[in-house]
Amino acid sequence: MTAMTYGRGPAANRYHGDSLATASPAALLVMLYDRLVLDLGRAEQALVAGDRESAHHNLIHAQDIVGELASSLQDEVWSGSAGLKGLYVWILQQLAVANMKGDHDVVRSIRTENVEPLAEAWRQAALEYLSSAPSDVGLA
Repeated sequence: MTAMTYGRGPAANRYHGDSLATASPAALLVMLYDRLVLDLGRAEQALVAGDRESAHHNLIHAQDIVGELASSLQDEVWSGSAGLKGLYVWILQQLAVANMKGDHDVVRSIRTENVEPLAEAWRQAALEYLSSAPSDVGLA
C-alpha cells in the first residue's frame, strides 16, 4: 500500500484517483501543498511523541512532494523558478537532517515559516486564476 492510499478503502481510493486525474494544474499544486503541510504536521507530532518510524514515513513522503514540486518548475516559463527551486533544495536538506536527528523544531519551522506561507500564496494564485478563467475551467 502506498502512502497516498494508506488507510483508505477501494471506493475512497477510486474517488481520490478520479479527483487527481481531473484536477487542473492549479488544483494539483494546491493539493500537493495541502498534503505537504499535513505530512509535516504529522511528522512533527510523531517526533514529539517519540514515534520515529511514523515521523520517518511522513518526512520521506514530504521530501517526495518537495522533489516533485522542484522538478515541475520550468525556468523558461517563470523567471522566479530558480529562486523557488533553491528554496526547495534547502527544504529537502533540512528535512533530511531533521529526519536523521529527530528534530521536531526544524520540521515545525519549515512548516510554519516556509511551507504554509507558500501554500497560501499558491492557493490565492489558483483562486485568482480561476476567477479570471473562462467559466468552464475549474479546480476539480
